[in-house]
Amino acid sequence: MEELSSSARKVQQALQKLGLSPQVVELPASTRTAVEAAQAIGCQVGQIAKSLVFRKTISGKPLLVIASGSHRVDEDKLEKLVGEPIGKADADFVRQHTGYVIGGVPPVGHREPLETLIDEDLLPYGEIWAAAGTPNAVFRLTPEDLVRMTMGKVAGVART
Repeated sequence: MEELSSSARKVQQALQKLGLSPQVVELPASTRTAVEAAQAIGCQVGQIAKSLVFRKTISGKPLLVIASGSHRVDEDKLEKLVGEPIGKADADFVRQHTGYVIGGVPPVGHREPLETLIDEDLLPYGEIWAAAGTPNAVFRLTPEDLVRMTMGKVAGVART
């Protein structure tokens, strides 16, 4: 097996530290978007657990939202769930708080603990796929593992 890049290796180590055994793989094709990831993996777009970082505008703290790849996130719903306005996080903010680039942010292994919301529409899938530190690294897991590893709150986050 080929050597993982340093960012993907960091995610693999974070998973192992949590006592989980998913295997991080780096694919030749980009998995930066949910559609690209689903095509590269051979799964449904809804099975992609995309990690999106928002900035809470009053506290300035990050909010990690792990959404189904087939959804757009409803920012009004997020604001109600976290109790303050949220805004987009730029690339520097994302890297500063997670240690990863946009398009490769994993659900675990961040520089600091992140408040996390998980899209309830990921739960019905038997398996889902999440980013693993780079725009072409992923790992397979169950929705239950995702909730357990992130200690995230499951909620309706999709735009309807």
